[in-house]
Amino acid sequence: MAQVQRMSRLMIKTLRDDPADAETLNHKLLVRAGYVRRTAAGIWTWLPLGKKVLENITRVVREEMDAIGGQEVLLPALLPKESYDASGRYDEYGDLLFRLKDRKGAEYLLGPTHEEIFTQVVKDQITSYKDLPVILYQIQTKYRDEARPRAGVLRGREFQMKDSYSFDTTDEGLIEAYQLHRAAYIRIFERLGLDHRIVSAVSGAMGGSASEEFLAPAPAGEDTFVDCPACDYAANTEAVTFKATPADGSAHGPVEELDTPDTPTIETLAAHLGVPASATLKNLLVKVDGEIVAVGVPGDREVDLGKLGEHLAPAVVELVTAEDFEGRPDLVRGYVGPQGLEKVRYIADPRIAPGTAWITGANKPGTHAKNVVCGRDFEVDDYLDVVVVEAGDPCPRCGTGLKLDRAIEIGHIFQLGRKFADAFQLDVLGQNGKPVRVTMGSYGIGVSRAVAALAEQTADAQGLCWPREIAPADVHLVAAGKALQTELALDVAEKLGAAGVRVLVDDRAGVSPGVKFTDAELIGVPKILVAGRRSAEGVLELKDRRTGEREELTVDEAIARLVAQG
Repeated sequence: MAQVQRMSRLMIKTLRDDPADAETLNHKLLVRAGYVRRTAAGIWTWLPLGKKVLENITRVVREEMDAIGGQEVLLPALLPKESYDASGRYDEYGDLLFRLKDRKGAEYLLGPTHEEIFTQVVKDQITSYKDLPVILYQIQTKYRDEARPRAGVLRGREFQMKDSYSFDTTDEGLIEAYQLHRAAYIRIFERLGLDHRIVSAVSGAMGGSASEEFLAPAPAGEDTFVDCPACDYAANTEAVTFKATPADGSAHGPVEELDTPDTPTIETLAAHLGVPASATLKNLLVKVDGEIVAVGVPGDREVDLGKLGEHLAPAVVELVTAEDFEGRPDLVRGYVGPQGLEKVRYIADPRIAPGTAWITGANKPGTHAKNVVCGRDFEVDDYLDVVVVEAGDPCPRCGTGLKLDRAIEIGHIFQLGRKFADAFQLDVLGQNGKPVRVTMGSYGIGVSRAVAALAEQTADAQGLCWPREIAPADVHLVAAGKALQTELALDVAEKLGAAGVRVLVDDRAGVSPGVKFTDAELIGVPKILVAGRRSAEGVLELKDRRTGEREELTVDEAIARLVAQG
């Protein structure tokens, strides 16, 4: 027996116009169709239809997690500061953490993710290798103090997430758990009807040896990823690498200084000398945990600060200010060059390969230098891929020009290793009777994000268009008329419900058929069944919400068709 929801009794308010502050499709449609309501910036109330969609996604996630041996727990959202002090993440998270004190002054936070607490739970509960491996998971509300919450439920300050963690004594066991999760995620997103890509990612502050993201391509996505049209390479732009070939620097003459007044930018320098920006070397100064560091990239490329931050995590990276030049005569603003820099760490993109020659700052006001050769006139302390990736950059695997696409991150899996086990001294007794340090994996799925991603991917000009697995009902039954149509619609709804078909029936009195049809398209249930002009003959119209195909069926035929599809 499935539930029959009568719209005459359902708390739902649909809107004809988009909310004034809505920019993305999911934000517009989820509000207009009565699935969510904004409570405050980045904080949303899930209304009855929205809660059903959220619960359907949760059910799919739970079934697939249970299928790989996951054990569900529920940890608190209110967490003690000490746990995050132990891992160092209380400070690393910075302004993203919601921090609070109780009446006695004890410090707490609202959990953004739970690696620390899961580690402590396992430390308390498991003492022997015989109790491992184990996979624990929860589906819970997380909190992050986003500076600019946007895109409806896509980027909120409070959101639903499935986070799971694997614990094992060997690296081989970690890899096995990682692959189990990877396969489970593929099944989850296929069941949800989400078009997705698995891309290489950087672990950043999470640490560990490997990580991959699951991305749902969508124009509203905040992630940019690359796709190779010739091979199966795909990666988050932060994980794209460039293989440089050392050049023969012997053909270049000695360093020559150039009088270049009023040319503090690459654009003014290139125009002054009549050279392409690609012939120049851009040197960006940043502070890494307060220490000034120079970052070199070709003049026609930009430094990706997010990528740089991921490479250097957990260190804090920020741009220098005018005050940072005070007392540093070796740093001439607008004319910095790597040759002759004192006490400054020099990081360069691999494109600044040994033997390549550049026009760059001469560390003197109004002066640049040419024939500055990497490896001869300056040394690179660290090579990191730090440029903003552009369409057409060579694929690291086959060399073909890459494509850029936007996507929503819906899942992320990490081989964490022993970072958190080290922080909390998570050991178990090994086979030889000696302590063994446990290794961990961390695996997340954005449950509420999946709702937004599905809305973005499946909606059309008329409204939402849910896949059956997660829709709030299997069929939307519309009584397009008065008493006769309403009576028939309710009778059919009861028969469908008794046969296990979930039904949303629009039996609202005083609402015109046109409004009901518009609402049915907007709400987005996969099948629309109409009791209309031929109701007296026992004939209904069945419409496929996605394709728009329509056909007239008798009541018995319609019930049989919908039951068979269920």
